[in-house]
Amino acid sequence: MQYEGVLRKMFTEIGEPIQYYMEFKNDFLNVNQVLNKSVEFTFLHYECLNCHLDKPIFRQGFCQSCFFETPSAGDWIMRPELSTAHLGKEDRNLAYEKKVQLQPHIVYLANSSNVKVGVTRKSQVPTRWIDQGAHEAIEIVEVPNRYLAGITEVALKSHVADKTNWRKMLTNQIDEEDLIGWRRKLKPFIPEEALDYFIETQNETHLQFPVLQYPEKVKSLNLKKVGEYKGVLKGIKGQYFIFEDNTVFNIRGNEGLYVSLGIS
Repeated sequence: MQYEGVLRKMFTEIGEPIQYYMEFKNDFLNVNQVLNKSVEFTFLHYECLNCHLDKPIFRQGFCQSCFFETPSAGDWIMRPELSTAHLGKEDRNLAYEKKVQLQPHIVYLANSSNVKVGVTRKSQVPTRWIDQGAHEAIEIVEVPNRYLAGITEVALKSHVADKTNWRKMLTNQIDEEDLIGWRRKLKPFIPEEALDYFIETQNETHLQFPVLQYPEKVKSLNLKKVGEYKGVLKGIKGQYFIFEDNTVFNIRGNEGLYVSLGIS
């Protein structure tokens, strides 16, 4: 089987295990069905996710000019506390920013390599946790806009991590944690503006990834540098392909690369 197209974040579907899908220009691939098969990636050229031109990718799948111009790469994406749509203030495109920022957001705890705090739109639960490779997660607050979620995250990350150790996540070095207990300990540090939105539910979400073999020590694939790579796919976790020879390939981290994908 042969596929060709620009790399984008894989779509996911909750299940036991989680189902992963890659969408190309004229094809759709259920990646779970490729486990234990030989997969070959070949880098052909770039394709910016915004302008679609063959220009080197700068960040987040965008060429440099698009990264600094498109509203979907504003600073408030990575730093929600910088959101200003609730004040009617534009960053790059107020209509877009209102659409994204002025909707319910969740501040959560997830455990992928360690307990971390994060922010996501409510509509992205549990997708966000899947993308981070978290095997368990719990909601802390549900607030009406991105700004409130952002200031809550800033307050809490003084007391808990806000980054995932991706190497530990991919080698499945899992420490079981009491997320309900963590949430209870963090409650006193939630900003007053967000405290009324605290979630009391006891429900945790548990996620199962399609991995047949975890790497002992990960080797990250730089497809732009090597041009092509071939290996036997042994698992998918977060947005990573895990291969038999301990190589891992971050699909989301390589958005904007136009590739051919061979499966045999």
